[in-house]
Amino acid sequence: MNKIIFTLTLALVSTIAFSQTNLLYCGADEMRINTLKQNPEIAKAVIKRDAQLESFTQSFVQNLQANNQAKKTTTASATYIIPIVFHVIHNYGTENITDAQLKDGIDMLNKTFRKQRADTASIVSVFKGIHADCDIEFRLAQKDPNGNCHSGINRIASTLTNLGQHDVKNLIHWPPTKYLNVYVVANIPNLAGHCVLPADADTIPLWDGIVLAHNYVGTIGTSSLTRSVAFAHECGHYLNLQHIWGGNNVPGFYYYPCAVATKDCNIDDLVADTPPTIGWQTCNLAGASCGNIVDNVQNAMDYSYCNIMFTQGQKARMHACLNSSIAGRNNLWQTSNLIATGVYTTAPLCKADFVSDKIMICPSNTVNFSNTSYGGTFTSYAWKFEGGSPATSAVANPTVTYASAGSYSVELKVKNGTDSATVIKQNYIGVQTTIGTAYPYAEGFESVATLNGSEWLTNNLDTSNTWQLTNMAFANGSKSAMLNNFSSTLDGKDELYSRAINLTGASSLNLSFKYAFARKDTSNKDQLQLYCITGCNGTALPRFSAVGSALETVPPQTTAFYSTSPSEWKTTTIAIPSLFYTNGFRFKFVFSRHGGNNIFIDDINIAVDAGIRDVTEDISLLSLFPNPTNDNCTLQFTLQLPKTLSLSVVNVLGQKVMTIGNILYNEGENSVNLKTSNLPQGIYTIQLSDGLRSINKQLVISK
Repeated sequence: MNKIIFTLTLALVSTIAFSQTNLLYCGADEMRINTLKQNPEIAKAVIKRDAQLESFTQSFVQNLQANNQAKKTTTASATYIIPIVFHVIHNYGTENITDAQLKDGIDMLNKTFRKQRADTASIVSVFKGIHADCDIEFRLAQKDPNGNCHSGINRIASTLTNLGQHDVKNLIHWPPTKYLNVYVVANIPNLAGHCVLPADADTIPLWDGIVLAHNYVGTIGTSSLTRSVAFAHECGHYLNLQHIWGGNNVPGFYYYPCAVATKDCNIDDLVADTPPTIGWQTCNLAGASCGNIVDNVQNAMDYSYCNIMFTQGQKARMHACLNSSIAGRNNLWQTSNLIATGVYTTAPLCKADFVSDKIMICPSNTVNFSNTSYGGTFTSYAWKFEGGSPATSAVANPTVTYASAGSYSVELKVKNGTDSATVIKQNYIGVQTTIGTAYPYAEGFESVATLNGSEWLTNNLDTSNTWQLTNMAFANGSKSAMLNNFSSTLDGKDELYSRAINLTGASSLNLSFKYAFARKDTSNKDQLQLYCITGCNGTALPRFSAVGSALETVPPQTTAFYSTSPSEWKTTTIAIPSLFYTNGFRFKFVFSRHGGNNIFIDDINIAVDAGIRDVTEDISLLSLFPNPTNDNCTLQFTLQLPKTLSLSVVNVLGQKVMTIGNILYNEGENSVNLKTSNLPQGIYTIQLSDGLRSINKQLVISK
């Protein structure tokens, strides 16, 4: 069974483009030395543990040589199995790579360690005889540290992804004596990945793990076959292998950079069957240094980017690491740990799950679904697509077309032999309307029944809370849109899309809205943005952004924030550029969570002078009854001053099916009787407008 180690030395392989002309190489040795120089106490502990591990390694290797076999001494299993957990640290960019790419990364990693790569035939003949099947296998964990069913993949939103340093491990870190923690990030400046050596990891357990840039994981998606070698290189460091040119022993803190012509060739990587070398940064298979006929340029611990093999000597050294207690590597492959992490045998059916390439589309667009269920081998799939074509499917990864606007659920049932599991995701696919409702437009959320319907759509980009309606905070009336940010412990991002609005023929339009927000403390960097969108899935242009202190409307609060006082709200007004004056215009709010409190949005208006005076300041106590109705109904409202108003009844296609022209209404309570008995069954919007602004009320006609 398996187990593996890690290198505090920030061992990174270079960043490669699509050729070897722009490579950036590993900073492991330099970063390790800097860490030890800056922390004398840590350096003392590392030197001691490194000496202990090296003594154990030499003894272990000698015993193997004496027995003429490279195998474990403490278990009868022929292969060390190492449980892996991926932590994808992302900021909603391309670094949030797919499950398929992560699994492909493990597949290529295992092929390298098990001598199964398709390109092994290209290995220089003089080294084919020592090319090792390392008898080490990496498996994706199927249980979390608490023994719960798990996919072995965590996804966490954080801006720390942009630098990819050790601090990403503070976000999440599973016990390193049970799992190999692998962090996938957006960027590691000038590097492809890093890892700490076992002696360092034993000294600083919270640093134990591998950090890789997303485009160095696997051969698909954002990565490539060439870049994929970085993963095996870092795993070599994790299992106590030095760079093939050596010189990074801890005593004296000395190291050699790669390809230094003046290197002392008597210093190498402590592995007998890897010839001394100065190291290579290109795939020069005829490269020779240190008096060799040819160097082992294709060794996994070189920088050649055709480094695809380990030697028998490196295999023995990694096995020694797996049998040492330094950094707890000898626990990883134990049967008890393999059972605890769910990788001992073929896992039972654990959970049904799926993802799709899009969740918000235009009518007649297609969506590609991917099964991401976990636990064993699946024998059947049963999909149900509300509103989709086909309505059902029995393939693993179907493609579905949605013809009509709406919000639709998706169901998947998977079987693994006799076991089955089902997942239903309500309102998962949002199909946007393309015909807009009339402007002026006003929204106070008073008549909105859901934020996943014909008027609004939410897009939950994380696994935490998303936008919802609330009656516990409001600028006017009795409701607002809210995101419960107080109870969220991790960073996240959520979008709230408006319905389509017809701005054809408009000019000089403004959009105004009110918001209320509190931080928990002054370190919070939550952000609210507003985007204008040309049409269904059209161009999105940012028009408003406020971050941290600029966003807060009240001082920081350590308890959950709910606002009912008008003084706790801010009003923002932005101009709508003329390129958006089309049918199907929409806007969206985007809230990025970074530790703060709750946020609320209310009183949205689109008009020529929106924000100068809200329509809700003139019109209040708006009610519609009976609602639902199967006959006629009455609209009742109160005016703060006499006002000329028009009234329209608009269907779901944005068409005005009834209009009552401009009428001067008196200050105080007013009512309008609506003859709706001749309208078909359906959902309508009652718009009361002063010509510049409007206030809406939803009407349901049921017969």
